[in-house]
Amino acid sequence: MSHPTVLFVCVHNAGRSQMAAGYLQHLAGDRVEVLSAGSQPADQVNPVAVAAMAEEGIDITAEQPKVLTDAAVREADVVITMGCGDECPYFPGKRYEDWVLDDPAGQGIDAVRPIRDEIRHRVEALVAELT
Repeated sequence: MSHPTVLFVCVHNAGRSQMAAGYLQHLAGDRVEVLSAGSQPADQVNPVAVAAMAEEGIDITAEQPKVLTDAAVREADVVITMGCGDECPYFPGKRYEDWVLDDPAGQGIDAVRPIRDEIRHRVEALVAELT
């Protein structure tokens, strides 16, 4: 059986989608393929998101925001969008989930921790469902 592929999409691919991808990789290991992308990718991953994940023992320093391509969406079995609204392309036959999460951009670590914890919660539920 092939592994399910999950694509996390937010506008900048710098905070929420990177944290979610980091958790999914960490929690599911090689049982799930993990992709993340942004409709308007930032220059770098949000350093506060990196710091918040480091507190959990997950290193996302090597990640780079990537532009969302149709190919990535076609490859994915599950597409999880985070606040990109109409900018997220829609392909029939995919499973879509929209996770409503505050945007960590420009926030301090105290504001980012609860967003991170909420993402972890949702990723854990997703892993339980997919594996």
